[in-house]
Amino acid sequence: MTADPTTADATATKPAPADPVPAEPASAQSAASTRLPVAGPRQVRAAARELVRNGGRALAATVLLSVLATLAGLVGPWLVGRIINTVRAGGGVADVDRYALVILVCVLVQFLLARYARLLAYRVGERASARIRERLVDRALALPTATVERAGAGDLTARGTTDVAAVGTTLRDAGPAIFIASLEVLFIVGAVLVLAPPLGLAGLLGLTSIWVAARWYLRRARTAYLAQGDADSVLAEVLSATATGARTVEAFGLQERRIAACEEAVEESRRTRIRTLFLRSVLFPAVDVSYVVPVVGVLLAGSLLHDHGAVSLGTVVTCALYMRQLAQPLDEILQYMDQLQGTGASFARVEGVGTGDTAPADRPAGPVPADDRIEVSGVRYAYDGGRDVLRGVDLAVRPGERLAVVGPSGAGKSTLGRLLAGIDRPREGEVTVGQVPIAELGPGELRRQVVLVTQEHHVFIDTVRDNLLIAAPGASDDEVRAALAAVGADWVDTLPAGLDTVLGAGEESLDGARAQQLALARVVLADPHTIILDEATALLDPASARHAERALAAVLEGRTVIAIAHRLHTARDADRVAVMDDGLLTELGTHDELVARGGAYAELWHTWHGPPPPAV
Repeated sequence: MTADPTTADATATKPAPADPVPAEPASAQSAASTRLPVAGPRQVRAAARELVRNGGRALAATVLLSVLATLAGLVGPWLVGRIINTVRAGGGVADVDRYALVILVCVLVQFLLARYARLLAYRVGERASARIRERLVDRALALPTATVERAGAGDLTARGTTDVAAVGTTLRDAGPAIFIASLEVLFIVGAVLVLAPPLGLAGLLGLTSIWVAARWYLRRARTAYLAQGDADSVLAEVLSATATGARTVEAFGLQERRIAACEEAVEESRRTRIRTLFLRSVLFPAVDVSYVVPVVGVLLAGSLLHDHGAVSLGTVVTCALYMRQLAQPLDEILQYMDQLQGTGASFARVEGVGTGDTAPADRPAGPVPADDRIEVSGVRYAYDGGRDVLRGVDLAVRPGERLAVVGPSGAGKSTLGRLLAGIDRPREGEVTVGQVPIAELGPGELRRQVVLVTQEHHVFIDTVRDNLLIAAPGASDDEVRAALAAVGADWVDTLPAGLDTVLGAGEESLDGARAQQLALARVVLADPHTIILDEATALLDPASARHAERALAAVLEGRTVIAIAHRLHTARDADRVAVMDDGLLTELGTHDELVARGGAYAELWHTWHGPPPPAV
């Protein structure tokens, strides 16, 4: 769904630059400061603790079953040591058979307990994954549209797909495996220390090489995986821009330029992946060799202690088996360590969504506008630190008025519309409704005040009903049907399942006129007192545009209308016309007044409509 609930369409974009497709991945990288933030280690740990707390009884049951399974697994090596001591002491076959039967029972019990522990852990992981996805969607939808636009579609897309999938896979697979393996390591080491403290110390000393290798890896892995994630975002952004602007690329002969941009982004992604691969190539061989060291240490220390009668042969064998048994859970932990580092970086990127900007939904309720009057006072605005595209604009819009904003391309018309809709904040000055800054309103209040309708419209892969309820979640079916009737969308009744018909790719498809009618029906349901039109029918063919304009007329009845007019017939029908030129409001008055004045608007009108007839 759209990130800005005040727009009737899917998105609203700022004026297109000369080259509508980003030319260089370097530009994307240089704009890394505008990307969505990444959560710090403290935030990541807090989020992880919250997930653990939400695990509840299922997590507690997982811990209990894992502990019991680990204890059952410790019985086997201990009984092997008892068997050895029994045989050395002259015990019979019956004693050995009894111990062997107990070992078999313990192995079976361990298998069943571990199986159900893993099953419960998977459930905990899936639920945690679902909470992360839901929270990401909530945060992404609450982000200001300007924040999403500055970050780029590739960054948010990568976080919502690749990063969330990585976190979900880890919570489902790696998380339970590492948890159970960690318990096994803890209990095995504890068992060795209880049986023979000197042998336990020898085994722990042999494990230090694993600790050294893991510490070396962990110091470098987080930075490397964050860089890899950022490179993937840049690559997604460049590929998305190239695919979206394919016709523009072909029309202007930009193929070589775009290929070079994509190759550079791919090379940067490859470079970051080679770095993480190098880290793994150092860690895994070092760990494989280190598995043998604790076993050798226990056997050497055990042989010396056994020669001096300090420990029995059975104890030495039991401790050696324990240390050998330690290799399996350690190997599982270290094998997943690489995945954990990548997941940690992905989790930080997912948790970072919404932390850098205070989303409108997170703001406390502010003052309610006193009336419907919109005022623009001394407004200046610039995109991304560039030169001002609005330079001291002052304007007052009376309730119920129809105001047309006209001017040459690049004059600042659409930018002013975005400020009036609360999408962007002015660099200086204020845009208020009822004496309250529009940009300070929460999404619910802003939707009741102002809605922006642009030339872009979007149909979500969902039912007709849900496509409309995003504007008014509490609307009844009767209200939804009334909104559709208001815009002339009687075709909904002819769909296979009516309001329950699923729309979108692979389902029921809509042409441009019908999709625009859905967008206008959302406006009816939102019921704002002011509607800002930015060429809402410009992308439609003439026949579809006529249908949409008739629907639009029904929507505009009784409301304040601010029309960003690129075609002057809109201005002719307005109560007043505001003329923009180079970021300034140069003329303001009725159509007849401005034509009679003979200024910039009169020149535009005569250019479009033809020169006035000669005086008789």
